[in-house]
Amino acid sequence: MNNTRFLPVPDGLVGERIDVALSRMLGLSRSAVGKMIEAGQIEVDSVGAKKGQRLESDQMISVNMQAREKASAPVVGMDILYDDEDIVVVNKPVGVAAHTGPGWDGPTVIGNLEAAGYRISTSGPPERQGIVHRLDVGTSGAMVVAKSELAYTKLKHAFKDRSVDKIYHALVSGHLEPAKGTIDAPIARHPSKEWRMGIVATGRQAITHFEVLEYLPGATLVQVELETGRTHQIRVHFSSINAPLIGDTFYGADERKAQQLGLERQWLHAMELKLTHPRTAVRMSVSAPYPPDLERVLEQLRNPA
Repeated sequence: MNNTRFLPVPDGLVGERIDVALSRMLGLSRSAVGKMIEAGQIEVDSVGAKKGQRLESDQMISVNMQAREKASAPVVGMDILYDDEDIVVVNKPVGVAAHTGPGWDGPTVIGNLEAAGYRISTSGPPERQGIVHRLDVGTSGAMVVAKSELAYTKLKHAFKDRSVDKIYHALVSGHLEPAKGTIDAPIARHPSKEWRMGIVATGRQAITHFEVLEYLPGATLVQVELETGRTHQIRVHFSSINAPLIGDTFYGADERKAQQLGLERQWLHAMELKLTHPRTAVRMSVSAPYPPDLERVLEQLRNPA
């Protein structure tokens, strides 16, 4: 079996260092790529690559797939929820990005899958191949990745057409009333705090549906269904009704409460994806169990000392 993958240099990466370019193209860290270069497993136009060399147009990079798997160990805790020839659904852990990007050199879903030997669709921008939707680094839960070109095309359309149901569980501050409702408020970059999102009249339409699952001491566990998918949508919307997510101090949650519960991120989990399979056209649902840190917080609130 031929384990070599051939990658033409994309126009957008001409002039980049090869380790930087390949980390974006393959979803691996720069250090992992560097180790592969040192091991002689990466070539440019059939000549062994050098870590600092700059890429030129019309060059062909060859990467030994087997060596790449060894260079990046799977991320601990990223369980496979569903897998077939077209798609793979993972339970993404907190602290793992969907793919590489500016300012992120940590673990990624794509890097983890490729390290484990999964074949991913080559459609999409180099650093986001196979990605049809994303979860924030600080959010855990169900995320689907396209393995085939058919799946990539159909799922991209499905997410754009809002025919994929994205269901989350969130633990918000206080006791929500009424127990069921919709938040319809446009979201954009905050006008005075550009590093965060906010409710802005000229922003993009954002619609969040919610239903209470359980009332807990000082908190409410809710099921959330997104009609749109804006950046930080759930976090911004609940903060806007004075019910920020427990642990989400960035959007106004009580820092002391988070410390008492030992929570180092917002209590938010992508619980379920409902989608039409790109090949069989059968409607399917995949659910992701809570990770230990979120489960522990619920137990603390349900059984106070």
